[in-house]
Amino acid sequence: MEDTKNTQTKEPKFWDIAPLLSQVDLDGMRPEIFMVSSNRSAGKTTNVNRYGVNQFLKKNKLFCLEYRFCYELDDVPDKFFGDIKGLFFPEYDMDMKKCGSGTTTIYSELYLAKNGGEHEKCGYAVALNQADQIRKYAHKLNDSSVIIMDEFQSESDHYCPNETAKFQSVHTSLARGGGKMSRYLPVIMMSNPVSLLNPYYDLFDVAPRIVDNAKFIRGHGWVLEHHFNESAAQAQSESRFNVACAGSDYAKYASQAVYLNDNKSMIGKKTGRNTYVATIRYKGDCYAIRQYDDGYYVDDKPDLTYGFKVAVTPNDIGQGYTINPRIFLSVMTDVFNSGHFMFKNLKCKEALFKLLSRKV
Repeated sequence: MEDTKNTQTKEPKFWDIAPLLSQVDLDGMRPEIFMVSSNRSAGKTTNVNRYGVNQFLKKNKLFCLEYRFCYELDDVPDKFFGDIKGLFFPEYDMDMKKCGSGTTTIYSELYLAKNGGEHEKCGYAVALNQADQIRKYAHKLNDSSVIIMDEFQSESDHYCPNETAKFQSVHTSLARGGGKMSRYLPVIMMSNPVSLLNPYYDLFDVAPRIVDNAKFIRGHGWVLEHHFNESAAQAQSESRFNVACAGSDYAKYASQAVYLNDNKSMIGKKTGRNTYVATIRYKGDCYAIRQYDDGYYVDDKPDLTYGFKVAVTPNDIGQGYTINPRIFLSVMTDVFNSGHFMFKNLKCKEALFKLLSRKV
């Protein structure tokens, strides 16, 4: 099965969740991870939040909102429900109750009430950084039917320590129950296109699969929708504020769905004089990093006699290869983010992505 799909249909004014949820993964099966990355103001957060509330109102299915840090569990009704209330649910109000041990909030319960009536529990809010504590309260959260995570790519590169491990831990905790050791618990993740080196693309091995003009990108158990909303882009570009800031990387990211921290990484050929920088080993294969006058290049013709050798994963350590040389990784990340890397082929690109993703 192909891992990409292109469409020629006219885009609606706002993003719609239905096409994403109808996709199958690379194995032709129903995914459990649904991701969408699009330019700002495309409507993805509004649509997903509306979906979560409708799942409760129409099917009595509870949702779980996933944040990073405990302080984000404050004012969840306003953050989550404030916009969609006026648009879709004017007769409803949302309230919350903090739950935990003593003064420590482990999770929050969310409640909906119609026209001032009795509040009914509709879902939860959890913080990834509380993954260990959430495991102890899993029996109180395992009636969740969907997990919703907004801004899975951080604009400020501010992630929890070991965030993807905590992400997996929370899902494992909530997917227990109902007489099953593990049940189907879909995760819907939204983000603006911040960086190809974000930890979730690394976890799911997304970045090497991304190609130009692919709307749906598939992997084993996941599907990612790359969405560009022309109406939102036009509105952003016509803003006089954005006109004033038009030359900035942030303006391009907000309106054009380009990755804020990555210039386009190209596959091509470089020839001529160069300086050998390092040999990297990934999955047992070796690659060369070379510096040219106009940037850096990764190819599959390494000089194995060169002294500086870097292992991408712990399994690649050995025979003079070191792992996680921080200064080197910092310099290479700066080069990547400035758009000065090229790659001979997709395997070379994947090796460098995996190397630089280790810093997250």
